[in-house]
Amino acid sequence: MRKKRVIVVGATGSIGRQALDVVKAKSDLFAIAGLSAHRDEAGLRAAAAPFPGAELCLSGAPSGAEGIRLFGEAGLDELVSGLDADIVVNGAAGSGGLRPSLAALSSGKDLALANKESVVMAWPLLKASAEASGGRILPVDSEHAALFQLLSTRKVSEVEELIITASGGAFRDRPLESLASVTPDEAATHPNWSMGRKITIDSATMANKGLEVIEASRLYGFEAPRVKVLVHPQSIVHALVRTVDGSLYAQLSQPDMRVPIQNALTWPDCIPCPFGRLELSGRTLDFLEPDEARYPVLGLAYAALASGEGGPIVFNAADEVAVAAFEGRKIGYLDIARVVEGTLGGLWPSRVGDLGSIFEVDALARERAKSVVREIAC
Repeated sequence: MRKKRVIVVGATGSIGRQALDVVKAKSDLFAIAGLSAHRDEAGLRAAAAPFPGAELCLSGAPSGAEGIRLFGEAGLDELVSGLDADIVVNGAAGSGGLRPSLAALSSGKDLALANKESVVMAWPLLKASAEASGGRILPVDSEHAALFQLLSTRKVSEVEELIITASGGAFRDRPLESLASVTPDEAATHPNWSMGRKITIDSATMANKGLEVIEASRLYGFEAPRVKVLVHPQSIVHALVRTVDGSLYAQLSQPDMRVPIQNALTWPDCIPCPFGRLELSGRTLDFLEPDEARYPVLGLAYAALASGEGGPIVFNAADEVAVAAFEGRKIGYLDIARVVEGTLGGLWPSRVGDLGSIFEVDALARERAKSVVREIAC
């Protein structure tokens, strides 16, 4: 049987490293065709060492690394579109993950998608590319992977609402009055998951959960009021669906991203997994409504989703700028929400038709967000 050939975008990041763990554990099923990193040449070479013959790309470098043929955005497009592969794991961070998502689907490959910004910024384009080429979008985020599994056994007409869970992040139990003085290092320490700094800070503010609400709404065709969030400190239940009879159905697993990655790589089959086996004995599971005062960015995400196609692009751009400013100590932790709110307050298009328009809105939103940062920092 031919091994499934895999490309990993963002191979040196958290998702990329865990995807390679899955491939190594299931080497009888998978082979690595290509790997990319942004600028981490040493990390890329280390990641590629167990996979001789894999094509390598440094997407953030113009040229110059010995033995690496592909560089920059054009090189990443060639890696994703041109290689003989079956599936692309997109673990790139931020808006930079959009182009490889489109390249994967446009070339007819399946897309194991951890880059939520692709759906947030350009869902109509992703959907059209998948429909035209036959490529499948297989969610890797634990919440959306859980919903994917749950909804595969249900008619949409039977489902009343979707519920995704949130750990509550680094400051879930911290007194509200102390949040003004928290540091970037404190915000980048997650109680349950091992992730990159940006996504971990987004977990603390729940900007990440806001992006996931937008993503769930678009992936599964449920309007914003039918996508709910519950704080679940244990991160064992990843998502639930409520059926029209009032019942809840949940997906549970250990907080180990290698489980949904393997499920995406093997879909539609379910095979034994060496990672994250869950035992429930002795466990207590808690669920809480999100505190609006603690997580104002979550409400802003719902507002952005309701405003049309431009709003989510602006929300994502403003959050990226705000978190970078917080990391650079130009603004405080609580100012992240102020930057996002101030940026969303402009006039933004309700329809965004093509890739050029998407990046134009993104660029304008970033300039507006930077202006709000400067106003706050004065």
